[in-house]
Amino acid sequence: MRVARVQTRTGVAAVSIDDGDNCRVVATSGSDDPLLELIQHPSGLLAATRTRLTDAIVSLADVRLLSPLHRPGKIIAVGLNYVDHAAETGLTPPAKPLTFAKYPSSLTGPCDDIVIPMGQAAQVDYEAELAVVIGRHVGPDGSASLADVAAYTVANDVSARDVQFGDQQWTRGKSFDTFTPLGPWLVTADSLPNPHGVNIWTDVNGERRQDDTTASMIFDIPAILAHLSSGTSLEPGDVIVTGTPSGAGAFQQPPRFLTHGDIVEVGVEGIGVLRNTVRHSTRPRQHQTRQSLTSARTHEGHA
Repeated sequence: MRVARVQTRTGVAAVSIDDGDNCRVVATSGSDDPLLELIQHPSGLLAATRTRLTDAIVSLADVRLLSPLHRPGKIIAVGLNYVDHAAETGLTPPAKPLTFAKYPSSLTGPCDDIVIPMGQAAQVDYEAELAVVIGRHVGPDGSASLADVAAYTVANDVSARDVQFGDQQWTRGKSFDTFTPLGPWLVTADSLPNPHGVNIWTDVNGERRQDDTTASMIFDIPAILAHLSSGTSLEPGDVIVTGTPSGAGAFQQPPRFLTHGDIVEVGVEGIGVLRNTVRHSTRPRQHQTRQSLTSARTHEGHA
């Protein structure tokens, strides 16, 4: 099942997407985070969605796809988790998952702009990533597993390399507003039974820059989840971003950073594609998910 958070002409809604363009509206409380509400339901995302389907139908052409989650409790990312990416950085592959945080306020939609805060960051990069959404509470005992995953989605771990390396820590340079495009929807775990064998890629202005499969992860998802839940509780709706393959712009010769007008497409087979345009900004702008309604179309993609 694919479920999305969308902006309609009357507000934010949760919808279930069929094999075409039509979506069935899911009954929720009317909050800004309807998919988080469904994930947090005692019956879980899949069952809660099925029992709350209404007869109301909308078309993807008439709604704007938003980030599936508005404010999850945590976004935890994994660095250097693909063999070739670790090699291109010149760093030794980690002995255990290397993690860092991204602020939830960095989330933006699958078709919204990536805004580079000029004067704050100049060397901005893309990173295609498979994202995991936690489906139930897991205590800090290291027991988290694939059984605790509610859904999968696509993330672009946009990174200001000059800030990341200048700060000598990663969180700020990866957490500017709009630096985590997410979506285009959630694919429930039953619909992606083998998350370790799907293609993952990035195109910039139509040029393939990253191209690999999730089989190239150094640490698979069960290993990541066990590591993260050792000492830290995981909560429904928490997002785990599992690492990027080789081909990031910072490590090409010469480096190829994103600039105004670039179109960045990030995809994961069996889930879908993010398509974001890069924009320079010299002043803060209201978060993309609060802009006026525009029509957006995103399709499921395959490499």
